[in-house]
Amino acid sequence: MSRPIIAILRGVTPDEAVPIGGALIDAGIDRIEVPLNSPDPLRSIEALAKAFGDHALIGAGTVLTAKNVADVANCGGKLIVSPDCNSDVITATKAAGMLSFPGVMSPTECFAALRHGADGLKFFPSFLVGTEGLKAISAVLPKGTQTFAVGGVGPNNFAEWRAAGVTGFGIGTGVYTPGLTAAEVGAKAQAITAAFDEAWT
Repeated sequence: MSRPIIAILRGVTPDEAVPIGGALIDAGIDRIEVPLNSPDPLRSIEALAKAFGDHALIGAGTVLTAKNVADVANCGGKLIVSPDCNSDVITATKAAGMLSFPGVMSPTECFAALRHGADGLKFFPSFLVGTEGLKAISAVLPKGTQTFAVGGVGPNNFAEWRAAGVTGFGIGTGVYTPGLTAAEVGAKAQAITAAFDEAWT
């Protein structure tokens, strides 16, 4: 089962990327983004895409420009995640045949993102929107809209967000911080997938 969980590897280095990516996939998380403010992120994305691109969704986070999108596409990435709702980034992402998950907080941003072709919405930081905010916004979104909570979410509150109607999560420091070994990341990922499966049953 492909869980709607995106692992955010902010700060990962190219040498670490493949072992950590493998640990995540083994634990059941097969969507991985390397934020572009990480060390040499394009090399990490390329390494991950070559190693796992045929059975995992690999891409970039903190994508701010259309040029960033092109760079990620050239490395084999298939996923573009942004902290903001930038129509140029969304349009470039879809033109490149990639998946677009822009950051939103308000109904205005949500609908602007969807009009430009976003595949899903990244509610960021989700602790500011909150579960009640997500419920209110979701009531007016098109049926079937993918909503991902990012920022302040984890195993301890998956069930609350699930009850509010969220469809997925982005997990950063809860699964990876610089310096963690692949084994440590794998253990965190296993705890996350177990909690996710419990919340979704």
